[in-house]
Amino acid sequence: MAIESEVLVVGGGLAGLTATLAAARAGADARLLSYKQSTLRNASGLVDILGYTPEGDGPLVDPYDAIADLPDEHPYRTVGVPTVREAMALFDDAVPWYRGGHTDRNALLPTHGGSVKPTARYPEGASAGLASDDRDVLLVGFESLVDFDAPQAAAHLRAAGVPFDARGVTIRFPGDLRADATVTRYAKLLDTDGEVTVRGQARPVRDALAERVNTQLHGEERVGFPAVLGDDDAPGIRAALGDRLGAEVFEVPMGPPSLPGLRLEDRLFAALDAAGASIETGNPVVDYDGDGRVERVYVERNGARIPNAADQYVLATGGLVGKGVESDREGVSEPVFGCHVPHPDDRYDWFETDAFGDHPFARFGVSTDDDLRPTRADGGTEFDNLRAAGSVLGGYDFAAEKSGSGVSIATGYAAGRAAAEEVR
Repeated sequence: MAIESEVLVVGGGLAGLTATLAAARAGADARLLSYKQSTLRNASGLVDILGYTPEGDGPLVDPYDAIADLPDEHPYRTVGVPTVREAMALFDDAVPWYRGGHTDRNALLPTHGGSVKPTARYPEGASAGLASDDRDVLLVGFESLVDFDAPQAAAHLRAAGVPFDARGVTIRFPGDLRADATVTRYAKLLDTDGEVTVRGQARPVRDALAERVNTQLHGEERVGFPAVLGDDDAPGIRAALGDRLGAEVFEVPMGPPSLPGLRLEDRLFAALDAAGASIETGNPVVDYDGDGRVERVYVERNGARIPNAADQYVLATGGLVGKGVESDREGVSEPVFGCHVPHPDDRYDWFETDAFGDHPFARFGVSTDDDLRPTRADGGTEFDNLRAAGSVLGGYDFAAEKSGSGVSIATGYAAGRAAAEEVR
């Protein structure tokens, strides 16, 4: 017997989570199938709508204002500005501790490498680090956390012309964690305010950390730490450190594995639970039945093929990096439903000789109609009850544009809502 639902979403990244949430909140019996852990744990936790034009102009002040000038094949042009706004409203409601929803303007946030990134939404814990704030900043790195070089990041910020003085120091984290310690190890120790040994004495870790940073402060009003300041009690940790330092504390977004990404993932899964959606993770979708209409998909579990049936489907399996789009010497393909992926026949036309050039492969993905249904090479619809969302879509370069999260949220919302409307 097939597991039945009204809307079935394949893929557990930001697009898949948003599609499932949109469908469930619209009243559909929605189910999410995710093979691996969500890719959000590898993301910075920042949510971009559009930071740069496809031509590289930017950073953009108002991402919504720039959407009308994007190429026709861009996913934002497919769903339209009103839908992007509705999708971001859904996100804001699901994740109320994110900031940026009060304005259409991009915020500028420093990242762990010292670059300043335009972004539309950012965690509350990063809000005191805005590059538009003119208060001086001390960046604090840890010897055991080699992914964040605070002095170098501060130098890059100064070179970028930020309106404040930025200085960086590296200290030893109390408790002398190993260089290979995970970010969650720092977070758990700070969450519990566990005791660490400092000069032969047991001390609460928050006190010990503040004491070490205090010796480095030169009157800065803001102190930025790598994004490891707790998971269960992040606001409490920032407040406690701020009180001890006499400065406002913020987190600097990090690369993978990302604690802000994990926090965002947890919140979105909690929102799905609250909306009544069902979730299955850990098993891949390996096949489907249907001709012109998807009848069911098959999930491989312990060597068995388990059928899952629905009235409507959403494909949100990711792009080339996430294996939602695959390439080999024969061409480029979408592996779950075999949807057409437009690409040049000559593999030398997939890329530019300049490593940082405008590579066509960055825009590879399925093409869709105005309802996000994947289309064949002849322009016809692949399946009348399948929609695509997120980076499986073609027509945009999310890395260059800084648009990946926004496209995932907007198209996930549009696909999930449209699927729910079909089953009402």
